[in-house]
This record gives sequence, structure tokens and C-alpha cells, in this order.
Amino acid sequence: MFTEQRPRVSTREFSYNTLKAKILNLELEPGTKISEKEIADELKVSRTPVREAFMKLAQEDLLDIIPQSGTIVSRINLDSVEEGRFIREIVEKEIVKQACEHFSEDSLFRLESNLAMQQLCIGQNNFFRIFELDEQFHQILFHGCGKIRTWEILQLLNSHFNRLRLLRLSRDSNWETIISQHKEIFQLIVNKDAEKASEVMANHLQLVVIEQELIKERFPHYFV
Repeated sequence: MFTEQRPRVSTREFSYNTLKAKILNLELEPGTKISEKEIADELKVSRTPVREAFMKLAQEDLLDIIPQSGTIVSRINLDSVEEGRFIREIVEKEIVKQACEHFSEDSLFRLESNLAMQQLCIGQNNFFRIFELDEQFHQILFHGCGKIRTWEILQLLNSHFNRLRLLRLSRDSNWETIISQHKEIFQLIVNKDAEKASEVMANHLQLVVIEQELIKERFPHYFV
């Protein structure tokens, strides 16, 4: 008889990863009040790793820990969204240029496989899977250019940007536009057209800016 087992990571890492995923995928909505005890009971762990996870997530600006009041999931800050998007645009414009010059056949294959999976998601109404594949597409670009640590650093700076992106995907978004731009970026890398690839990447990362005010109007309680 087999029993479900938790992945072999530390309890602290498990608590942090699980809680962060719940925040990023909006299962824990912005402004939601949470407690160490409730989360510890839900995850079936002690309060110590949950407390450590809370502190780490507060450093990433995903939780607001208010003395004598409690802990709430931070609301989305549009200034932080723009700062994260700006940094990512500057870096990724250069990353895609490097991809045009140095990408291996293996990295191209990984991108093409990712695009095939994105295409399969159209019509399935699985916005979180689209988001995961979108992130993976960009991650492959960084990894293929030998910039793994740069990607990890960017992720720490993009918590608000990523939540807005996910909210956009979940609420009546044109997924085909995103996938179409990914396909164009891929083909430009294949063609080694660095300048055009950089231009398309910049336009791609500005998509969420175009719609952010409409999203804020529909979900004002999610924003500061």
C-alpha cells in the first residue's frame, strides 16, 4: 500500500514554497489576513518553519507583518509592478540578443517544446498552467544564456509584477496574443535577428501595463 509523501525538502522550505505558491496564484488573495497557527495546522507542520516562511515572504514584499495586529497578504503595488517590469525588460532585451548569438540546439528544442505545450493549453481555461509555461519560456532563455542566477534574482524582484500577470491571465485575457509573441521571439532567435527580437521582447513585457488600470478598476481591493 502506497501513501502520499511530501517532497524531500526541509519543513521550512516546504512551508515557504507552499505559502508562496498560494499567494502568487491568488489562492490567498491580496489583503487576506493569515496566522501562523492556521497555516501550520493546514500544512501539518510546527509553527517555527511557518514563522520563518512568514519572515522570508515579508522580505519579498508578499506579506505585511503588522505588530499587535497580525499578518496579511500584501496588496499589489503598481509602483512595484512597474519597477519589476522595467528591470525585467532591460535585462531580457539583452538576454534575447545573447540567445540569438549563442543559443544551443538543445535550448532551441526546449523552447520549441515549451511552445507546443502552450498551444495545447488554448481552450482548456487553465490560466495557471499558461502562467507556468510562460515563466518557463523566459527561464529557458536565461538558462540557455548561462544566466541562471540572474533569473533567480529577477524572481525576487517581481512578486508584484507576477501577481498582476497572473490576475490578468485569469480574468478574460487574450492568451493567444502572448503565445503568438513567444512564437515570434523563438523564430527571431532561430533567424539570429537580435535587434528585432529585442524589440518584440520589450513589447511583450509591456502587455500587462496596457491593461493594469482596467484590472485595478475590476479588483480595487487587491491594490494599495
